[in-house]
Amino acid sequence: MKTINPSPKAIKAFTQDVVDNKAIVMVNILRFKDLADYGDGVVKNLSGREAYANYSKSVMPLLWEVGGQVLWRGDVRSTFIAPIEEQWDEVLLVQYPNRQAFIAMISSPAYKEAMQHRTAAIADSRLIETKSLRLPKMVLKLARQVVRIKRFVSPKI
Repeated sequence: MKTINPSPKAIKAFTQDVVDNKAIVMVNILRFKDLADYGDGVVKNLSGREAYANYSKSVMPLLWEVGGQVLWRGDVRSTFIAPIEEQWDEVLLVQYPNRQAFIAMISSPAYKEAMQHRTAAIADSRLIETKSLRLPKMVLKLARQVVRIKRFVSPKI
């Protein structure tokens, strides 16, 4: 099923759900339209990727205002495990100080104005909220030591 924007029901549930005040990372998985469709009958001769770039330019200052940041962005090269109909173009990891910061951003008039570019650009998408899981530093240090020892002892292939 193609999903471009959240349903009113999903927005209501997301904004009313009580969660902790910890940082979140939103995983954005995107497939672009070949040509952006603004639905206004005016041909703008933009690709979906170009329309999404316009959305990104508009949203970046809003993201910074709420204390968010793009952690990582990548173009999809291949899909190794997924149904054949789920082919993607881009993945972004965007961190927010907490869910309330994300909600504040998407509720702003400036964001609602920028959404026209996203809607015109996207053929399908997924937006997944995640929270960080911190591993104790001692566990990470031990894991690194084991890997180093294994490399030293094991024959190279």
